[in-house]
Amino acid sequence: MAEEHGAYWDAQAAGYDRATRWLEPRLMTPARVWVAQRVRGEVLEVAAGTGANLPHYAASAAAVTLTDGSAAMLALARRRADEAGVAVRAVQADAARLPWPDASFDSVICTFALCCVSDEVVVLRELARVVRPDGRVLIADHVESSAAGWRVVQRGLDVLGRRHGEHHRRRPLVRLADAGLEAVETVASRHRLVEQVAARRAG
Repeated sequence: MAEEHGAYWDAQAAGYDRATRWLEPRLMTPARVWVAQRVRGEVLEVAAGTGANLPHYAASAAAVTLTDGSAAMLALARRRADEAGVAVRAVQADAARLPWPDASFDSVICTFALCCVSDEVVVLRELARVVRPDGRVLIADHVESSAAGWRVVQRGLDVLGRRHGEHHRRRPLVRLADAGLEAVETVASRHRLVEQVAARRAG
């Protein structure tokens, strides 16, 4: 998460999994599984939250690094990793300023977090920077819906979420080129409420 909202997400951490319990199996878990099926090698998960992706992709990863701007979220992710018997390195960091050299990871993951950063293109550029040339950036997020009725709901949610920086009508897929990325695979849920993208460095 962006560091200017770190205090907000610290406060949300303890109740986050409970708050998303209804949405998780219906919209989020299918996207997490899709991402997990494409993970390989050395993995960096950016804005890892409570570590909800870990049970799905850990078996395919040679090494896993988790990062999040919220210390409380990262502590929960570490606990989930311990419970699952998954060895992780956890580093608190701002998604817009990742503390790793260029081309450090085979798979760079960011799920349900680009909706919460100040500038999604800045973060996408960081994901592109730290992925290796033959690696993949794997994204899943709730995005602007293809259905007019849902877009009305999303506009209302944007107003409610403005104070703590949540955005419900972003669509990372259409900003990839601005970040030096190109899509190699995409899929979306019904009404395009959630969209998954596998991308590589452009060129």
